[in-house]
Amino acid sequence: MSVGTNQPLANALDSSATFLNLSCLDFLMIELVPMMYRVVNDVDSTAPEERAAKQEIKNVNTDEKISYGKSGSTTGTMNVKIKQMEEDDEKDAVFFRLEALGYRVGQGLVERFSRERQRFIDTLDVIKFICKDLWQLLFKKQLDNLKTNHRGVYVLTDHSFRPFARMSTEAGGQAVMRAQPYLWFPCGIIRGALANMGIDATVQAETSELPGAIFQIKSNTKI
Repeated sequence: MSVGTNQPLANALDSSATFLNLSCLDFLMIELVPMMYRVVNDVDSTAPEERAAKQEIKNVNTDEKISYGKSGSTTGTMNVKIKQMEEDDEKDAVFFRLEALGYRVGQGLVERFSRERQRFIDTLDVIKFICKDLWQLLFKKQLDNLKTNHRGVYVLTDHSFRPFARMSTEAGGQAVMRAQPYLWFPCGIIRGALANMGIDATVQAETSELPGAIFQIKSNTKI
């Protein structure tokens, strides 16, 4: 299903209208992910329960080294597992912060730019609003493709996702892996926009080749 033309979101002569500066949004998208990793490491790690948990991990690690000191391979395996657990926890914390931030942004955008519109008839109309108007507002382009199974699942494809446009494409899939966190904030925007239009949904995103991005929406609400 192709996405058609969009209507102007606001009148430029309206003195009360507020617009989104595209350059500022680009800089925000670039800085959000590294900033959130710093926040998670600098702020969350200072919490008492976090310090206690890390100390417990260190104690376990020390005990394992003492117990298995003669077996280097066993100790190495334990160290890798503990490090992997820490990385997974960090990744989850960054995801929840970015997604929650995007959720609030999505709510605010819909409050501002859909209040003059008539009530949407069904969920598909809401998804089309996301594809046409909201994406145009955020990234100065519409989503390239929309597919649905007509049972509450929608797949939105952007062949040239703006935040990925300036990313380098490294060999070996490293670029795709590093790009993944930059999809979490837009996922939150979509979920927040849907929530403010009465649709409870889960939003996931992935990229297999830059600069493309695919967003999958699973709706739990019928309107």
